[in-house]
Amino acid sequence: MVKLRENEDAVSPVIGVILMVAVTVILAAVIAAYVFGMAGTVDTKNKVVAATASAHADGDGNKVIYITYHGGPDADLVKEVSYTVNEGSPEPLTGSGGSSLAVGAVAKVDDTTHTLTGGKDHVVATARFKDASSQVILDTFV
Repeated sequence: MVKLRENEDAVSPVIGVILMVAVTVILAAVIAAYVFGMAGTVDTKNKVVAATASAHADGDGNKVIYITYHGGPDADLVKEVSYTVNEGSPEPLTGSGGSSLAVGAVAKVDDTTHTLTGGKDHVVATARFKDASSQVILDTFV
């Protein structure tokens, strides 16, 4: 009777080498991603506030645009919001009666204050913050 001897001595070193190569490849990929800038970075400088613009017709059928400031998680950091229509001069968005800016403040834009087109008008609102930074919070056509 012939007895075969099983030799399992080589299995453990082969698995060890495969695991070491895999770890090395993964480490090299992670380091290369950071070195070559492929790893995305999160920009924490942007603040979260919002404004909307909507167009309606007044009683005479003329176009009126309403720009509304909605605030957001960073509303307490906002110093002022200004808007432009069709790349005109920036105007401040204030509360009713010219009071300071508050969530829900609305600006009414019509042909008496701005030159509106018959089609789409370009509305841009920019927020200025207490830290002297500014950010576009609305860029749309209505």
